[in-house]
Amino acid sequence: MNEKKKQRFRKSFIAAVYVSSLFYFLFQGGKTSLMLFIILNLLLLYLLLGRYSGIAKVKGSRMHVLQGSGSQPDTLTAGSSLDVNVEVRIPGYYPLPYVIVRDGFVRHDGRVFQFETSFVPNWKRTGSISYRTPPLPRGEYRFAETECLAYDVFGLFEHSGSFATESAFSVLPQTVPLRQWSGFQRGIRGPYSHAAASRSAKETTQINGVREYHYGDRLSRVHWNATAKTGEWKSKAFERESLPRTLLILDRHADSYGDSQDRFELAVSVTASFIEHGLKDDTAMGLLSAGSKVTMLPPRSGVEQRSLAMKHLTSVSPDAPYRIYDSLTRSEYMIEPGCFVLLVTADIGSGMIRSMEWLSRKGVTPCLIHIGDPDDKLSGNIAWKGLIRSRGWQLYEVKHLQDLPSALEGSVTA
Repeated sequence: MNEKKKQRFRKSFIAAVYVSSLFYFLFQGGKTSLMLFIILNLLLLYLLLGRYSGIAKVKGSRMHVLQGSGSQPDTLTAGSSLDVNVEVRIPGYYPLPYVIVRDGFVRHDGRVFQFETSFVPNWKRTGSISYRTPPLPRGEYRFAETECLAYDVFGLFEHSGSFATESAFSVLPQTVPLRQWSGFQRGIRGPYSHAAASRSAKETTQINGVREYHYGDRLSRVHWNATAKTGEWKSKAFERESLPRTLLILDRHADSYGDSQDRFELAVSVTASFIEHGLKDDTAMGLLSAGSKVTMLPPRSGVEQRSLAMKHLTSVSPDAPYRIYDSLTRSEYMIEPGCFVLLVTADIGSGMIRSMEWLSRKGVTPCLIHIGDPDDKLSGNIAWKGLIRSRGWQLYEVKHLQDLPSALEGSVTA
């Protein structure tokens, strides 16, 4: 029985009771029928006045505290919770026994998170409710309208009102801190020099601003004017000859990850971890996200690049119509020769060999970060992986995010 049918039934029931009481008073007479009729009219007056309880003009405010905040304002990391406090103010004087509050928010994909609780208004007709969300998956969230419901003491009629407080927050993908990866260290001397940390690049004599003094800086590097003005040690910053370029390619083909959404989430977290690590060292990091719409962020360094990459990874989904090899060939013009390419995918077999060969012919140095299946204990003994390694390409197997640093350093069998 839907809400409209319930309302009709209640009205019909009240009308039947009222008519019966009226007939009883008219035809029976006496004090009993009179008192019953008066009491019934008072109760009906109480029910009618409920329409003017003030709940329709309810006002309120919301505050939320981020538990496990991310590195940016109004952000969380995946798996964190949110503490929410809602203050409610109801105008008027009509007595309300209790108020039910329904609050929640909507994820970027339309998924709704709703929470319901109640409070008893104080003499000022105000109250507050608090709740904590369960661990949230990554995504963009916005709060929906807060709905307040009030009932009469008999629970016959419902009166509602709502208020909106515009606010939003983001849940960033989980990341893991990476130590100095040997792949970058070898890049200083070997074929991955374009992916070496920027502090290893040669500096020019062109001054490019002022930076904080680092212990061990030579006296000739100290910026004496800035030091005198600020009262703190400052050093000269020089332009570098060239910035290293690293391109991360994220495979978004759903079939590659199987039925488990966790494997795609792991791929996103691995990509985000590399971006955090590279941009922290001022490395020029780029992102090619091959999905239904290809997103390309050319390799750059800086906070703005990190923000753009993390914003994309926050709401990315596995919606690519093609496997990774076909996606790469369709994005050929976006991949510049000379880059160090980190391909993050769960694809297997001949398709992966073709993808690595294609990248090598393109003039880049490919490295495969393979998202393994935690339930497949024999995934490391597959012929195609041995073939990739035999051709001199790096391959790392990652089954859990916490294993990424040790896998890169070689302490876990790739």
